[in-house]
Amino acid sequence: MSTDRYVSPLSERYASKEMQYIFSPDMKFRTWRKLWIALAETEMELGLCQNGKPVITQEQIDELKSHAEDINYDVAKAREKEVRHDVMSHVYAYGQQCPKAAGIIHLGATSCYVGDNTDIIVMTQALKLVKKKLVNVIAELAKFAAEYKALPTLAFTHFQPAQPTTVGKRATLWAQEFCLDLEDLDYVLSTMKLLGSKGTTGTQASFLELFDGDQETIDKIDPMIAEKMGFEKCYPVSGQTYSRKVDTRVCNVLAGIAASAHKMSNDIRLLQHLKEVEEPFEKSQIGSSAMAYKRNPMRSERIASLSRFVMVDALNPAITSATQWFERTLDDSANKRLSIPEAFLAVDGILDLCLNVVDGLVVYDKVITKHLMSELPFMATENIMMDAVKMGGNRQELHEKIRELSMEAGANVKREGKENNLLELIAKDDAFPMSLEALQETMEPAKYVGRAPLQVEKFIEEVVNPLLQDNKELLGMKAEITV
Repeated sequence: MSTDRYVSPLSERYASKEMQYIFSPDMKFRTWRKLWIALAETEMELGLCQNGKPVITQEQIDELKSHAEDINYDVAKAREKEVRHDVMSHVYAYGQQCPKAAGIIHLGATSCYVGDNTDIIVMTQALKLVKKKLVNVIAELAKFAAEYKALPTLAFTHFQPAQPTTVGKRATLWAQEFCLDLEDLDYVLSTMKLLGSKGTTGTQASFLELFDGDQETIDKIDPMIAEKMGFEKCYPVSGQTYSRKVDTRVCNVLAGIAASAHKMSNDIRLLQHLKEVEEPFEKSQIGSSAMAYKRNPMRSERIASLSRFVMVDALNPAITSATQWFERTLDDSANKRLSIPEAFLAVDGILDLCLNVVDGLVVYDKVITKHLMSELPFMATENIMMDAVKMGGNRQELHEKIRELSMEAGANVKREGKENNLLELIAKDDAFPMSLEALQETMEPAKYVGRAPLQVEKFIEEVVNPLLQDNKELLGMKAEITV
């Protein structure tokens, strides 16, 4: 760890090595070389000739392939100090290793051929890693939901006690949002296309020159490059760059995942305050430097913190997309170098944290039941009133009585700090022909959770299981977090 200069916490603390490599210089420059090979191969296969002689030979292609991986970074770095151009520095360095092919590297291309195509390739790889982690988070949430599908818990609207739900049903709410994110991610992944090789303003003018105006041959260039690089298509039209709208779509998906994670982490933080659930807490973990007894929800807090960064960061590519002039300007470059990788690295860390938290989430069922039972008499009043009507009572009169007694019991709880005595008050009131014992028998929490357990079962069966089956090759990962 370097101590004498700034190092991004996304690298040091949050993002996985796998995601960091996807956005590494090594990944970028290796991809550049693969793109140069794809271009040269395509030009050779399409019969690029000069005076009846092939411009590119198989020998040159073989030479390029033999040095595709052993990048001479020292040569490229020294050259860049002289020419101040990263692409031409690497063209030069590659040519030093491949003297026979040096003259045909980057033939007909502009810098965006390697830069922009690499950006698309890197984002596609990163989206696939995000998808893998997202699928595993959904799987863990489904497992948790199934385990606690029937455990009644106090539900909240406006963070005020409301009709009961179950712990598992609440988890399906978190899972469903991640499922929506996965739908968006799959769609964006399915639409990712390469820029191809379209030249300085997107007109492919250089290829008209190279191929003597042969339109039919030029039409084959982009599809052949796409296939060699593992893509189905290139964008049909462009300026010098692919549309920055693509970056906007990608970052919006990441921001959606961050929003879902933030919502879940907030719920967990509130529940941990209530002592109903608790995120994983290691044996030697310190919760507070001053208060040794504390067990702060630091992982969930970190999820929320990183998620806010990603949601705000999504504005960057949107503004960049909106402000590109005509066929291109370079005010996108510095912003893209920051906003795209850091959004991915942050989401990578967020999903690792989500997986870790859900996998180790502790449920305190006795505390949950205690909280529920303290509020359940209020929620059971509708049933009590209906039973009293069946025994001959007047619905409107009983409603007023229930309202008065509820206010009295609420005052006992809030002002006096006493236990909820609503059932005792109802039992003593002549308007209700029910004993305290009979009223207490109605206090079975499972009676008040509606269809929650069945909803959990149906959600897992009809939504999650098909999704997991479609992505079964991605399942089985465990998250490692650094701190």
